[in-house]
Amino acid sequence: RDLVRSRGLGDVYKRQVSTQSTGSCFLDCPDMSPTVKPKAIIAPSMLSSDFAQLSAEAQRMVTFGADWLHMDIMDGHFVPNLTIGAPVIDSLRKHTTAFIDCHLMVTHPGQWIKDFVKAGANQITFHYEAVENPEELISEIKKQGVRVGLAIKPKTEVDEKVLKLAGMVDMVLVMTVEPGFGGQKFMADMMPKVRHLRQAYEHLDIQVDGGIGLDNIEESAKAGANVIVAGTSIFRAADPQQTIADLRQAVQNNQP
Repeated sequence: RDLVRSRGLGDVYKRQVSTQSTGSCFLDCPDMSPTVKPKAIIAPSMLSSDFAQLSAEAQRMVTFGADWLHMDIMDGHFVPNLTIGAPVIDSLRKHTTAFIDCHLMVTHPGQWIKDFVKAGANQITFHYEAVENPEELISEIKKQGVRVGLAIKPKTEVDEKVLKLAGMVDMVLVMTVEPGFGGQKFMADMMPKVRHLRQAYEHLDIQVDGGIGLDNIEESAKAGANVIVAGTSIFRAADPQQTIADLRQAVQNNQP
């Protein structure tokens, strides 16, 4: 990668950016307009769905306009909750062609990468706090031919190391609640992290996850988030399809 200067943030590594969930373009390619903003991506959190009807719930979300299906993988160790593993992703993949976004909240993410890739994950996001050598794991995930995301918990700052890693991945996930359980209250004080990342990487996919709904989507989008994970606010909405549309419109209207 070329080392380029980011305004006000010193030298950071710029990534090969994805303007959509598939396909990519370097920042300096001739058809990349400086006014092009990251695509709004709405990813319902399937943790809030009816797991007894997971394939039907997935199809319902896709029909309602979801871009991705967000799958929360928890091991009961890195976070105090236990959810699903690769076998469930494998079963779901047999019933959908949707983009499956796997968020690994596990202590040893590296040992599960091949299983999730084989199961059909399109993107694997691991936690910065869970590994000693994130660069090595990023490289390993890329070798498997899927997108890679880096997640940070609320107490993790966006320092120079995280900024550098952001230049190596397809997406950074800024948790807006403590990971482990759905239905928590949105932490607005995480927005400076999103803003910092967006200032450094104009075209990076930045995901927010935790307590996201129509009451705070504009705040998230204005900070620079373009990938929206929403569980309770979509699945418990009177009209989930309209909620997905409203979340998308808010992101499109409020990107910096």
